[in-house]
Amino acid sequence: MRSYEEILDIAADRKGGRAAVLADVPPVKPPEEIAAIPDDRWLALMARVLFPAGMSWAVVDKKWPGIEAAFHGFDVARVAHMSDDWFDALLKDPRIIRSPPKVRAVQQNAAFIMEVSAEYGSFGRRVADWPVEDFAGLALWLKDGGARLGGTAGPYVLRQMGVEGFIPSPSVVARLAAEDVVDKAPTSRKAWAAVQAAFNTWKAESGESLTTISRVLAQSVEG
Repeated sequence: MRSYEEILDIAADRKGGRAAVLADVPPVKPPEEIAAIPDDRWLALMARVLFPAGMSWAVVDKKWPGIEAAFHGFDVARVAHMSDDWFDALLKDPRIIRSPPKVRAVQQNAAFIMEVSAEYGSFGRRVADWPVEDFAGLALWLKDGGARLGGTAGPYVLRQMGVEGFIPSPSVVARLAAEDVVDKAPTSRKAWAAVQAAFNTWKAESGESLTTISRVLAQSVEG
């Protein structure tokens, strides 16, 4: 497995220098800022990530104000306890993406958030307290506890919220495959653990965040 510096050099050669590679690394928020994110914003972002499946982000972005209104600002308790009548009404509401599985997934994620918040004080608190060296465990926890949060969806939600971590995007997976870490996107716990171990090694070598390392890996391959 190449060192972080070697992979950074590969990315720099492709992008025109190290500064160019590192210019668009997403910011990482401190744990207390993550802990303070309201539960409704977690639910809103989960919905915003799952609704575009099978369609363009632009469609969802255009409809988003209406989606927010239709779900009452993603009030977690209200959505979690969605009645059948409200569910049926949403499927007729032109403001939203009228997909029964997606609407049900939003409700399931609301129930997940509410359960976690009741135990830990807030959903953000639970996420913020998760050890960074086990980001893979956090991603799998989201997948197992929520709805439609597997693959890149859960990690993308976490990145948008400022959580330090990596996204197993096609580009990142291509670099991981080139380094003989995995041969495809991780799905099993064993594969996720292998990816986490590689990222932890690069983090220890470089002192960089998992987020920075993820962006470097993504830019080190064609595509």
